[in-house]
Amino acid sequence: MAKLQFPKPLSLKKMIGPSFIILALGLGSGEIILWPYLVSNYGLGVAWGAVLGISFQFFINMEIERYALVKGESVFVGIARFFPKAIYWFIISTFIGFGLPGIVAASAQVLASVFGWADFRWLAIALLLLIGVILTVGRTIYSLMEHITKIIIFLGVPFIFVLAVYFGTADGWLSLGQGLIGKGEGFWFLAPGIAIATFLGAFAYSGAGGNLNLTQSIYIKEKGYGMGAYSQKIAGLFAQRGKKQEIKLSGEDFEINQENIGIFKKWWRLINLEHLIVFWLIGTISMVMLMFLAYSTVYGLAGNAQGINFVISEGSRIGFLTNPLLGLFFLVVVGIMLFQTQLGIMDSTSRIMSENAALEKLRRSGDNKVNLSKIYYIFVWAQIAFGIILFLLNFYEPKSLIVLGAVINAVAMLVHVILVTILNRRALAKPFQTALWRRIILGIIIIFFAVFSVIVAKAQLF
Repeated sequence: MAKLQFPKPLSLKKMIGPSFIILALGLGSGEIILWPYLVSNYGLGVAWGAVLGISFQFFINMEIERYALVKGESVFVGIARFFPKAIYWFIISTFIGFGLPGIVAASAQVLASVFGWADFRWLAIALLLLIGVILTVGRTIYSLMEHITKIIIFLGVPFIFVLAVYFGTADGWLSLGQGLIGKGEGFWFLAPGIAIATFLGAFAYSGAGGNLNLTQSIYIKEKGYGMGAYSQKIAGLFAQRGKKQEIKLSGEDFEINQENIGIFKKWWRLINLEHLIVFWLIGTISMVMLMFLAYSTVYGLAGNAQGINFVISEGSRIGFLTNPLLGLFFLVVVGIMLFQTQLGIMDSTSRIMSENAALEKLRRSGDNKVNLSKIYYIFVWAQIAFGIILFLLNFYEPKSLIVLGAVINAVAMLVHVILVTILNRRALAKPFQTALWRRIILGIIIIFFAVFSVIVAKAQLF
């Protein structure tokens, strides 16, 4: 069978999309909740961690994209060839790390505060069910997610930026500049008394975090990057009209020659630029402005350390200093952004678990294709059921759920960075492998997460 041609690059405009989804996955965890929480309690001296964290994730994501670009398949397919048991790790760590419904609980608490509702559990349950309906009725899930995330980011991020600039002061901007290099009010890098687990969780969520980074390989494959142009998309459950949608998970081969190597290099430059602009630049601006807004409005106020009260206090403070309606509008925007993040996470985690479950099914049956859509929706509704059960059992405090999940996902990140680094070294031909300077950066990232994971483990166990 003749090998396929490596597809010509898309225009930069047509390539934009996957990075918006991976960016939006972090907006409700690190960007809106954890980093502003730390700033509201300890000041802007911790801001350096957010920028370093998202910079780390830029390099992590690009290695994930590298594999999918060349192979036209997700990294899960490649990892399963070398480490078959990793399938179970990805399913279990993803379900435990992201099945904890902290973000949708935060969305419900913020939106409930707008209407004066004290018990937000039932609203959280309703939002989980709404997520299930949205993901179930879409024609193709990737197109649906790309469209939703673009709208939320293009509307929400500029609004936050304008608020942050409006409330900023000369002293505040100076503190921000100092915080970006690690200088706080009486400390360098880590404030006295700061919860290391919360800091590590925020660091891991500076972007997507945990196994969510790995879905970048699925999204760029479905977008048609590189050899992903030959792959298939997951259809909505009702879009199949009773047909059994079978999808081939493995990618296609192409001939390694100078022409195709040149095409790859053009793709590589473009996807780096796309991810740098959309994920790193917009993500960094979003995190910095959200931290700066928290500092300018609620830093030092009593009650900030209790859950996500600082977000509700931000809305009250904004309304007090301007107009009450603006404060309520801020809370509505934050609530919607948190909901959208939970929607994106539910889609991404279901993709991760369904693809790994499908790989195991294919291995056992020896078939070439699998009904991935059916498995996908089983995991969607399993996560929704798990979240509802936790809420009914009174496990619904948002910050506690988010921090616990973030710490678990920090460890998951350590594991997948190591696995993807090994995968690209073993599976890719030399012209497509990682450059030495990038391998050095990946080594630093691995050491950083390993050291912090050990520190957190000791702090929690002893």
